[in-house]
Amino acid sequence: MPVGRATFTGSPFLGVHLKVGEKSAVVPPSIPASLLHDIERLFGVIPVKTRVFDTDVVGSFVTFNTQGLVVGSYIGEHEFAVLESVAPVHVIRGRFNALGNNVLANDHGAIVHPDFSDESVAAIGRALKVPSRRGTVAGLGTVGMAGIATNAGAVVHPKVTVTEARAIEETLGVPVHRSTANFGVPVVGACLVANTRAILTGRPTTSVEIAHLQEGLRVFD
Repeated sequence: MPVGRATFTGSPFLGVHLKVGEKSAVVPPSIPASLLHDIERLFGVIPVKTRVFDTDVVGSFVTFNTQGLVVGSYIGEHEFAVLESVAPVHVIRGRFNALGNNVLANDHGAIVHPDFSDESVAAIGRALKVPSRRGTVAGLGTVGMAGIATNAGAVVHPKVTVTEARAIEETLGVPVHRSTANFGVPVVGACLVANTRAILTGRPTTSVEIAHLQEGLRVFD
């Protein structure tokens, strides 16, 4: 089954600590060996170990697709060099450093926090080589935590509005599905990581939630 459940040192919020794409995964050096094995086995990628901003919450601080990776301006030289093995790294300067929390992207488009400057919105689009636009999910600007997207589908906060969902579908080019994870947590992007092959979600996620995640991300047995 291409769905796993796990915790990161006791936390079910895998999306905060990890970031997974089609070709790579970014994980902190403190990752347990069993979780690293699960990522390699489920997603078919080679994980890259690094801290970001000298922290282990790498999922909150980076966003990438197959074309590029964006990160805030406090990135260290060694961290930058390691991330370059994932995709070309582009530093987005401004008051937002948690790019993972504030950008929802795939290989087709990017939705970014509505308070990003025009320059930053354009820079994110150039870096990821996709159209980029401001947006919200259920009224939240932290779109990267309120949703998760792959090249096959997107799952977002269950209170997303029709207008917000339509904007996401138009920009990312995939259907939008509503769900929770981790036994009722609506900010699904904080709870799990996924690509078009698999899903790894927090251990409290129920079987019903997993069924919704599979439907929304189009990951089936």
